[in-house]
Amino acid sequence: MSATDQQGGEGNTPPEASSEAARTKERLGPFLCWGVVFADIGTSVYYTPGILFNQPGVGQHAALFVTMTLLVFVLLTFKYAEVTVRYPEGGGVVTVASHALHPIAGLVGGMFILVDYFLTSAISGLSGIIYFSNAAPALVPAVLPITIGALLGLGVINLIGIGASARVNATFAVLAAASQIGVVLAVIVRVGPAQLLADLPRVFNGPHLTPARVLIGYAGAFLAFSGLESISQLSPVMAEPRKRVVRLAMRAVVATMVVTSPLLTLWSTTLLPITKSTDPNQFISLLAGYVVGRPFEIEVAMSAALLLVFASNTALIGSYHVFIALSRWGFLPRLLEQRNRWRNTPHWAILTAVSVPVLVLVASRGSVTVLGDLYAFGLLGAFSLTCLSLDFVRWHELHPTTAGAKKRLEPESTAPPPHRVGKVGFAIGVLTTILVTLAWAINLVAKPLATLFGGGLTLIGLTVALITRRLRQRQGQAPVLPLIHREGHPVVFLRHGRAARPPATVLAVLPDNMAQVGALVHAAREAAAGGPVVFLYRGRADPTIRVPGLFEVVIPYLDDPAAQEVFAQAELIARAEGLAHRYLYIPGTVGPDAVAELWEILQPQETLAVEGQEDVLASLPPLPTQITIEDGVPIRHYILPPDDA
Repeated sequence: MSATDQQGGEGNTPPEASSEAARTKERLGPFLCWGVVFADIGTSVYYTPGILFNQPGVGQHAALFVTMTLLVFVLLTFKYAEVTVRYPEGGGVVTVASHALHPIAGLVGGMFILVDYFLTSAISGLSGIIYFSNAAPALVPAVLPITIGALLGLGVINLIGIGASARVNATFAVLAAASQIGVVLAVIVRVGPAQLLADLPRVFNGPHLTPARVLIGYAGAFLAFSGLESISQLSPVMAEPRKRVVRLAMRAVVATMVVTSPLLTLWSTTLLPITKSTDPNQFISLLAGYVVGRPFEIEVAMSAALLLVFASNTALIGSYHVFIALSRWGFLPRLLEQRNRWRNTPHWAILTAVSVPVLVLVASRGSVTVLGDLYAFGLLGAFSLTCLSLDFVRWHELHPTTAGAKKRLEPESTAPPPHRVGKVGFAIGVLTTILVTLAWAINLVAKPLATLFGGGLTLIGLTVALITRRLRQRQGQAPVLPLIHREGHPVVFLRHGRAARPPATVLAVLPDNMAQVGALVHAAREAAAGGPVVFLYRGRADPTIRVPGLFEVVIPYLDDPAAQEVFAQAELIARAEGLAHRYLYIPGTVGPDAVAELWEILQPQETLAVEGQEDVLASLPPLPTQITIEDGVPIRHYILPPDDA
């Protein structure tokens, strides 16, 4: 079962129209987006209070630290909402870091999110079985083997092809949210608002709060909000207008988290009678039993178990989609892309996504505390890199490098991007980056095991990626990651966080005919005379409209093998000649005026196209032209008059 279900057409409706109608109908609105995100982030409350309570120097201070991080979490939602709107292809940290910094930064972000997914699968699966054992105590001695069996079973389910459904996610999310809010209301009724307010100072009981303990507690409490990054993975299946959907979904997520996470952490660590036999990993269900009784305790335990195991499966799906995306981008072996003939599922990616969490469970001996400590590296690393990358993009939109660049970035014909922030918004964003990066830096020191585990996996991934790319280059392949044109957003070519200036001396439209690519590259080099060149390729419209799956990274360029071959050929020639160049890809689904709009933004002195392919430039304003012959191939030059350059 996929996130969406394709539907056929009716009557005389063209297949393309019916497919597009089905895709539009099946896109996720605010409620389903909330359901998917809360089904991920809402699981954290089941294990975070116990992990924090057991952490040295925290104890009853757990709710205090969760409240501190709650404020940063709210700020983070604004940045992740913007990433979701800016990058409709999905990918989150991988996409924004590749665009703003460097493809290698995107790879590092991919490694961070994989570490996060691996530990989400492990800790959610383990916590789910622990909560289930609350209702079936006979299972307590076998929690670890049952968890491993559950993960293997989820792997088999994904191999068969039964994936995640947004509607199922939302169903479990509603059930869990209702149970969590039910516990909150039950505590208020049982204890009374006056007594709860009187007991509030108990969060300061326990170990003395030194500055070091406050910082360590603040950094560790981010575990309570793991799962926020899933909103950016939903972008390809999100309904339009995406900005409105994201805004409503994020408001609902924040509201439910504000009502549940701090309060449940507070009361489970201060009100619940804790003895030697109390399992901190069942705090929420035990709190339900304490204020209402055993039946409610079992209901909360079962709803928690369902949501946690389902979140484990969602993390498996997310991780193997990241594997596939990084493989298609040329960073990981193509083996991970292979699909079996039996069910057309990516078996090697799925097996890898399942194997790592199983090994982590075995190595940790099923300790939720150890898994919680390991969580910090990937989670906060992904948060920090996403925030930093978005800050670079925002900066270069607010501060064009030159007057000419401002003209390019803000042509009168182009509407302002839907997520442009002012100076105050930018400053708040930078503050968010600092707060998150501070938490990550603290955890790097305070949790050496997490640093060793996450850093080790990241280094392994980087090594495999560099070897893979080197092997592909030796085979005559040169994987290219072009800038993808996104409607409504200005084109800002970034490298290492800096804007390339000027964007283009020459704009060269790459031909479909591979035999003509070399001639165009040579002509572009001569015309640029040492200046930068932007190679543009417009994809062909694909009448087959595929409904993407949940958490799938949908980049049109990766579904366009012709474009990949042309770019790879141009890269081999341009690199050999030492040409300063960048690549721009226009999806075939974008309107016919896209090339003219980009031309207005880039303002190249010359625009080149192979004779016979002028239709790509048909929307350009009238320009003086001349034709040259390069290696027997006629090249048409569109020359910008000096007064307009």
